[in-house]
Amino acid sequence: MLRTSTYKQAVSGLAIAKKNGASLFPAFSRTNHTLALKMELPNGLKYTQPTGLFINNEFIKPSEKSSPSISVTNPFNESHICDVYEAGKVDCEAAIDAADKAFATWKETTPEERSKLLYKLADLIEANSELLASIETLDNGKALSSAKGDVKLMADYFRYGASMCDKLHGTIFQNNSKEGFGYTVREPLGVCGLISSFNFPLMFVSWKLVPALVTGNTCVFKPSEHSCLSTLYFANLIKEAGFPPGVVNFITGFGAVGGTLTSSPKVKKISFTGSVGTAEKIMSSVGIKKVTLELGGKSPSIVSNKAKDSLDKVVENICLGIFFNSGEVCCAGSRVYVQEDIYDELVEKLIKYTQNLKVGDGFSDPYFGPLTNKMQLDKVKNYVNVAKAEGAKLLTGGEQIGEKGFLFQPTIFGDCDNSMRVVKEEIFGPVLSLIKFKDLKDAVAMANDTEYGLAAGVFTSDLNEAIEVSNKLNAGTVWVNTYNNFHPSLPFGGHASSGYGSEMSEEAFHCYTNIKAVKINIEPKV
Repeated sequence: MLRTSTYKQAVSGLAIAKKNGASLFPAFSRTNHTLALKMELPNGLKYTQPTGLFINNEFIKPSEKSSPSISVTNPFNESHICDVYEAGKVDCEAAIDAADKAFATWKETTPEERSKLLYKLADLIEANSELLASIETLDNGKALSSAKGDVKLMADYFRYGASMCDKLHGTIFQNNSKEGFGYTVREPLGVCGLISSFNFPLMFVSWKLVPALVTGNTCVFKPSEHSCLSTLYFANLIKEAGFPPGVVNFITGFGAVGGTLTSSPKVKKISFTGSVGTAEKIMSSVGIKKVTLELGGKSPSIVSNKAKDSLDKVVENICLGIFFNSGEVCCAGSRVYVQEDIYDELVEKLIKYTQNLKVGDGFSDPYFGPLTNKMQLDKVKNYVNVAKAEGAKLLTGGEQIGEKGFLFQPTIFGDCDNSMRVVKEEIFGPVLSLIKFKDLKDAVAMANDTEYGLAAGVFTSDLNEAIEVSNKLNAGTVWVNTYNNFHPSLPFGGHASSGYGSEMSEEAFHCYTNIKAVKINIEPKV
């Protein structure tokens, strides 16, 4: 269980939210069907929240909806925040047409022109970082410090993209003078349909927009209906930065909108972040398009006996791996294999550290806030019950915090094995499974015994051991003596059921281009 003081902090936060809930959004009413609402956030920031579809640099109402119908709920206290408009098939097609029309001129822009706009956008993100992060905390529930970190990564990636605009070159192939020469060029694809998940709304905006825009494509972006407010506000910055109408469009809606995007013959690229089940539906309708899939994971970490002298640091990284962002992280380190000689000591330190984590309102500086929606909360509760039934030992946590909102205690199970569902299946919440091992070879085999292959962690003081284990793990990213450590220049992507293609780095840019080979013969002069 959580320590009483920590639990009281969370309950106190709930009481404050109930007290302030009625005055958070004084300008909003369900009959006020405007495209922008005057709002005040819990930390006192006041702003205007867009609620419409962003097409051709303007917020508009859908063609078939006279009033907003997507209800946005505060995950901390379940209070109603506002409603936003839902796009239909016709609206999605209008956004695609806008992007298609804009592509004709956008693809001809010079790298210098695109770079200038991306640098300007990065500056605007930094200038609005406090507000962007605060909107995301309200809507998504995450800790404000985490949201600020996401916004910083977002700005950094736009700036990295801006620096890469003139560095994406083809290759020249020189032959002998009788055969001339050949060269390759990378060309933009066209309209890109970008579909993201609810757990990192703004960061995923950058992961998808940057490579698309750097390489000269236009975009139709569908954020998750579960947390779209920060993305809609960000759309303002696209226009302010000076991007031409139609280059970037945002449409809110449900599965039908995504289906229109994936099946449209005018859309030449799909990038999707989300579940394996949804990805399977996408692949059944996508046709012949380039596709990037960043899907789920059940990422393992291996803690070697040789990490014994740094167990405090290991514990910090394990907790960062599983409890950061409420565990709603595709690469969450949700199963940890610990060598038997240090197992008991690590478990003792891990329980103590976990029980002192603050969980509560994202605006109250917690380690993590609530899960994003009730569906996720119910899923976590169910897996806790499944783990108990399968014989896993509950070491700490395992309960919802409070009666309102979607807060859940950081939870650790011990005495687990690879046959348990809690070890095999993605939970997407703050639940950790611990498995004891004797030999590193066995640990690697258990770590690789999964349908996923997104990320992994290795903890050891032996560099040779770190390299050997990292090379044997089936994962797109391996972190050694760290976790959740990202950089714009490093690719992030999965293997197997975790998807394919890359986010970030030059590898991501290649996912948004076609390569063309040109062979030129030079006739010798007589």
